[in-house]
Amino acid sequence: MGEAGRPRRPLHFGPDAMEAHGGTLPDPAETVAAAHAAALTVIEAGRSDAGPETTERLLRLVDDLGIDTLAQLWSGRPARSLPGALWRMYLLREWVQRQPQAAARDYGAGMAVAPVSHVITGVVEPPGVAEVRQLSDRILSGVFDGDLGVALERAAAFCRVVATGRAHLDDGDVGSASAMVTTAEDLEAGARLWRENALI
Repeated sequence: MGEAGRPRRPLHFGPDAMEAHGGTLPDPAETVAAAHAAALTVIEAGRSDAGPETTERLLRLVDDLGIDTLAQLWSGRPARSLPGALWRMYLLREWVQRQPQAAARDYGAGMAVAPVSHVITGVVEPPGVAEVRQLSDRILSGVFDGDLGVALERAAAFCRVVATGRAHLDDGDVGSASAMVTTAEDLEAGARLWRENALI
């Protein structure tokens, strides 16, 4: 962890780092280790200093680093691992922030059909653009200032409501609805693994 409780930035392998590796990119084992170390650093940064400034900084990690940087670091890891779960949490928030109208539409169409998931998610009714944006921030914030298992379950519930909405809309995209269900299942599994101290 860096100074003042700030999380370390992800490892970048530029010319200097490549020279240290004999002019080559890091091997797969080093890449995996870097991904898991970075995920653990992000979690521990929030746990050790759950103040609003730290939580806000971690919440905006994509804004500061860019989605491509996180993708390079975490997107290749298994869905049911700590970096894989964090990647899906950040990606879900990024989608809601970039396409809030679509998120609100999909969620609104699904909440009556998936009432249990809607309750778990905790969004206010009716869910408009502002509400879904605020919800995505609250869910991701729970990773740092709450229980990670609960945050993962809330994100999974959000995905299930959105998937249901997509499937029930007249122009519903069954493929993307199915993909969202898969994400929900992976997040739910991540919550179980976290509680078993097995999400690594």
